[in-house]
Amino acid sequence: MWSRIRALARKEFLALLRDKVARMTLIVPPLIQLVVFGYAATFNIRHIPYAVYNQDGGQASRQLLARFRGSPVFRQVAVLTSHFQIAPEIDDKRVLMVVHIGPQFSRNLLSHRPGRIQVIIDGRNSNTAALANNYVSQVVEGFDAQWAADHKWRSPPAQLVMRSWFNPDLLSTWFIVPGIIGLLTLVVTMLTTGLSVARERESGTFDQLLVTPLNPLEMLIGKSIPGFVIGVIEATLILAAAVFWFEVPFSGSLGALYLGLVLFLFSGIGIGLMISSLAVTQQQGALGVFLFMVPAVILSGFATPIANMPLAVQYVTYLDPLRYFLVILRGSFLQGDGVEVLGSQYGALVVLGLASMTVAAWLFRHRSV
Repeated sequence: MWSRIRALARKEFLALLRDKVARMTLIVPPLIQLVVFGYAATFNIRHIPYAVYNQDGGQASRQLLARFRGSPVFRQVAVLTSHFQIAPEIDDKRVLMVVHIGPQFSRNLLSHRPGRIQVIIDGRNSNTAALANNYVSQVVEGFDAQWAADHKWRSPPAQLVMRSWFNPDLLSTWFIVPGIIGLLTLVVTMLTTGLSVARERESGTFDQLLVTPLNPLEMLIGKSIPGFVIGVIEATLILAAAVFWFEVPFSGSLGALYLGLVLFLFSGIGIGLMISSLAVTQQQGALGVFLFMVPAVILSGFATPIANMPLAVQYVTYLDPLRYFLVILRGSFLQGDGVEVLGSQYGALVVLGLASMTVAAWLFRHRSV
């Protein structure tokens, strides 16, 4: 069995390497997209969920927090009673930031002494965090102007202290480049597998393949191996570029990341083989890959936060394997997540992989004539 699979896999590699168009497709577009997305991609947000940890409760803190509540930019979702609650709220992405007001804030301002406001913000999405910083500064500046006018201050009464977790300097490449690993890996994997069966039909070798001793399962495995190998190599190269060229720090476990990569490729290859089994020509296969890739990228959270999408669309994102791999990538890079933390993402990829491979096998068997 394995000798036959190796022979088929070798044939697939040779077909890819001998095809000039295929070689260009696998090499040039990922490099161009790496540079473009790595330097030029930007993001926007519509609202900012935040929590309040107010140890003061005095007049000044109430006035300041009223400005946050009255701003259409912010949306208060939690009131904290202990500093131990801050980390879980941010780690689990229930809030983007926490506004912390110390116990002496109002007393200091009423005594004409500066008061400090600490805002702890989730820096994993650097562009979103930078926008939130600007909005917070505007709210505090408005409060300072009003309080100074009412109480005859000549200097700003409230001093804003910002702390960004996971990405202290809010560098956009720390957020964008890890996501590109998943995006470009999916592109090359889908192109490799999405054209595989269609290429056989178009070149007239599909009927010859059917009369070989290979059964449908062996054919699927043989056609999956090139996409898997190329996907791993592509991801490794971009991972190296992210760490050594873009200088994105990697704080997690390589084992946890590559386990996610294997499961992600498993599901991506299954979808690619589904598309290829349905396509009659390579043009149809390429169109099918394109039709899948565009919504997959949009729904993954790579460009638009999933929380900002309509609820019905958020449910659709659960069918997107890139959604889960982006969580694995950014968790591995910025948070230092291990296998135990990413277990739910692995499970979702396993389910998607098994489902897509099962459908691909069924299509391959029933469209073999």
